[in-house]
Amino acid sequence: MTNFKRFLEEQLRDEEFKKEWDALEPEFAIVQAILDARKRAGMTQKELSERSGIAQGDISKLENGSANPSLKTLQRLAEGLGMRLKLEFVPVAK
Repeated sequence: MTNFKRFLEEQLRDEEFKKEWDALEPEFAIVQAILDARKRAGMTQKELSERSGIAQGDISKLENGSANPSLKTLQRLAEGLGMRLKLEFVPVAK
């Protein structure tokens, strides 16, 4: 197990930290979905930029989590990847 994973496990024992961490999960999921889709398509950020009309620097910011994409941006990324965007609401596990 990596040092980070060990550290994270310790931090997640704190209820307030866990609450904040869990609140970020949707953002992490979007970032991971963008990365996974681009890699599955076998495209570089530059290629996706050319196909979507979104600046490569902006794609980089989205992929490293330092920018929040709008729905319109996500649709442009999907189109550039030759994909369709699908959003989904799921019940909260209790």
